[in-house]
Order: sequence, then C-alpha cells, then structure tokens
Amino acid sequence: MSKRYGSVLANDRVDFSICAGEIKALLGENGAGKSTLVKMLCGVIKPDSGRIDWQGKPIDIKNPKVAKHIGIGMVFQHFSLFEHMTVLDNIALSLEQGYDKRQLLANIRDVSKHYGLPVEPEEMVSMLSVGAKQRIEIIRCLMQQPKLLILDEPTAVLTPQEADKLFITLNALAKEGCAILYISHRLDEVRRLCHSATIMRDGKVITDIDPKAKTAKEIAELMLGEQILTPKQDANRHFEHKVLSVNKLNLPSQIAIGQSALHHIDFDLHRGEIYGIAGIAGNGQNELMSVLSGEIKMQNPNLIILDGEPVANRGISARRARGLGVAYVPEERLGHGAVAEMTLSDNVLLTANKAQAIVKHGWIDKAKAIAHTQNIIEQFKVKADSTESLASELSGGNLQKYIVGREITQKPKVILAAQPTWGVDAGAASQIQQTLIDLADSGCAVVLISQDLDEIFAVANRVSIMFEGHLSPSYFTNEISLDEIGLLMVGEKLPRDKPSDKNISVGAA
Repeated sequence: MSKRYGSVLANDRVDFSICAGEIKALLGENGAGKSTLVKMLCGVIKPDSGRIDWQGKPIDIKNPKVAKHIGIGMVFQHFSLFEHMTVLDNIALSLEQGYDKRQLLANIRDVSKHYGLPVEPEEMVSMLSVGAKQRIEIIRCLMQQPKLLILDEPTAVLTPQEADKLFITLNALAKEGCAILYISHRLDEVRRLCHSATIMRDGKVITDIDPKAKTAKEIAELMLGEQILTPKQDANRHFEHKVLSVNKLNLPSQIAIGQSALHHIDFDLHRGEIYGIAGIAGNGQNELMSVLSGEIKMQNPNLIILDGEPVANRGISARRARGLGVAYVPEERLGHGAVAEMTLSDNVLLTANKAQAIVKHGWIDKAKAIAHTQNIIEQFKVKADSTESLASELSGGNLQKYIVGREITQKPKVILAAQPTWGVDAGAASQIQQTLIDLADSGCAVVLISQDLDEIFAVANRVSIMFEGHLSPSYFTNEISLDEIGLLMVGEKLPRDKPSDKNISVGAA
C-alpha cells in the first residue's frame, strides 16, 4: 500500500502481513510510516494505491466502523475515557446497540476474570490508577471480540509489574487466535513478548525479523540504518558542591480543593550530578517542574535555594532563569517549549537570547540568531528545511531535538529536563542522553524527570520516585532494582531501606 501527503510519501508500497495468534511488533523511528499504516488498517485514512486482504479476501476498510465490524480493535496510547463516568458507562458507550445493564455487568466481569484484567464496573474512572484505566480500554476492545488487536505504546504509563500482567493477558489472547500488533519503542519488551517484528524506515518496510534473535541495539540500528552509541556514565563520580536545595515544599492542588499536589518535597542537587525522578504521569511531576522553573512562585523564598540564594518567591524562569544559569526543557513541546507559529530562529530568542548575546540593548542580531539555530540543527541532527521553518512544521521528535539543543547549548548551571526523549527515535534519544551526561561532566547539575526507567538507569546518578505528590528518598541507581522502583511507583515501601542521604555532600554515582 502507498499513501502520499503532498510531497511526502508516508507509505511507499508497504507489504505487511500478520497471522492469527501472532504477536507482531511494528517498529521504526519517528516519521517511518507506522502511524499511517495503522490508520489505514483502522479505516481512519484510505490508501492511494494497493489493497488490504482480510482473512484471504480483499476488503475496503473505508471507515473505522468497517474496521470495528470485521474485528479490528485498537488501544491508543492516550486514553479516551470519560473521567466522571463509571467503568460500566464508559464501556457501554463503545457498544453500537442498546444494552441490558445486568447482562453487561456480567459480560464485563467474565472478560475481566478470563483475561486477568481486574476492574470494578461500578467504580468512577477518575478514582482509578493509570494501569486500571488501560485495563478498561483493553476490556472495551475485547468486548467486541477482535480478531486483530493493535496496541500503541501500551506500557508507557505502566509500572514494571503492571507491564508483566499485561504481557500475560496478551499471550492468553494470542493463544486463543487473536492477532496482536504491538507498537513500542521499548525494544527489550519487544524482544521478550513478540514472535516477529516488521521494521519500517522512510515509509518503506526494511525487513522482518525474529526479535528474540537480535539485541535491542541491533534492532535499533536496523530501524535507523546507522550505528548507535550507548550512553556512557562515569561510575566513579563524586559530588561536593551543592547547587540546588528544595526544602519542605508543599503546593495546594489546582484541581481538587483542600488537597495538595506536592507534599513536603525535599532534595539536594550537586554540581555535575544527574538526579532522576521517576513515576507514573500525573503524580506531581508537572507541578514540581512548574515550581522549580518559576512558573509557580512560592511566598517563602527559602523553599528553593539556588547557589546559596533563596529564590522560591521570585521564580527562576524567563529572563531571571537565564541570568541564574537555569535552562528548562518542558514536557509539552508546542506551546510550552516552542511557539508553533514562530520560526526556529525566532524561537531561539525565547530563551537563548542572553547566553548567545543575540539581543543587546533591545536590538536583535538576526544573523546571530540564524547562526545559532543552524548550529543546533547540525549538532542535534534536526530534520528541518531551514532555520526559517516554523516550529509547527517539524515532527514531534525533531522539535524535541531542537528544544533540547537550544537549552543545552546555553551551557547552563542547572538544567530541568522533563521527558527529554519522549517520542524521539532511538538514535536521537541516545544522543540526547549522552549530551546530558556530557553536560553533567562539565559541571552542570541536571534534574531529569522521565517515565522511561531504562533512561533513568542509563543516565541518572540518583533516583527518587513520585507517588501522589510525595517524593521518595533518593537511591543511587546502582543500588536499586527495576522491580523496587516499580513498587515505589504504586506507593509501596521497600522491604529494605538504602536511601542516599538528602544532605549527602559526597557520593559515588
């Protein structure tokens, strides 16, 4: 099948097949054509040429209703649930016809029990964990008895333990004859779960492989068509100079009256250290970054001490942040990290104008802005037509590389990085991670918020976990396991206690 958008050939004569009972991975870097292929399978868009055969017969999947009718179901990365409705009502909305409540309750409980997907149909969705919400999405699909189930980044918001339970469910489905198409950037999971994998690059299918016969690095290199360098951290680093201290930080919730978004947050950050903060999204990470970046200002200046100076009441973002040597990579790219309608060279002015001497006495040196933007494009391999391309014209991954490059090239004293490799291909992720390590080697202190535990272990010296606005004690990454982090992510206590001291002045990575 082929599909073109203007001058871009998103899918170029793609041949793809999947068998009943097969768990197949669909892999590729950003812009490889995966989303276009899946949208054609689900009836969201139509191919320009080629055809789809379903159970041996040609079929025109002209809309999502046809896809659903023949047995194609998809669980999207971003949930489509109504928070203030019950589990039962959310599942009922997906049914094409009316339903008997008692019978639907029984059906939900049968599917839940059979596939090991525990849910309580009468519970409000807003009260559920992220893992429970994903189970609802899967049950909603399974109620349609799909013959092909497509999952997009299904473990991105799960703890390691929840991911294990999901894999048990998927294997059970496959044994019953359901075909499963699994889209993920977590290649170790792909190797563990999938029977086969199709790799796409630049809109074409490059090869089909047995993922168990390849290393994660070999698979990533097939996706990119080039060698990937693994980020290397110095295991013998010592940290002496305290740069940032957060002391008993509390923040009222902006949503729930009378509740707190952050509870007694305490941590220290040292020169040259990378401090990782893990946790499932929605547990206070965004609020913490908003306070640290100065977007939320506190009344008590002593809640945040930067290089010995109380700054919580003044904020450390915008012009003041740059003067203090603080850079910030926000989680939201468009609208927060960059202005969609502005060119890349103009977006540089938002944060890099002082560090690069682009603006003096109110005058903009456009030549310097363009030169600095070109340097970012080349150094971070940003795919853009020119320095005058609009931010909105870049893919999500390339815009992320641009924003990270813009902040890192300022050589900051402290950098706040929220999900810096989210949605970025393996090669770019490796480059960004190594750049953060190199930045720390030069003396910069890094706060890294990431849902990717592999990234935390590859990059961070210490890690804490956020759960319901609470920050756990910090642990050296070589002294804590993946399973232990998983327990902390759901609020459990560790059977042993080896936290690194908040006030430690010297510590080995």
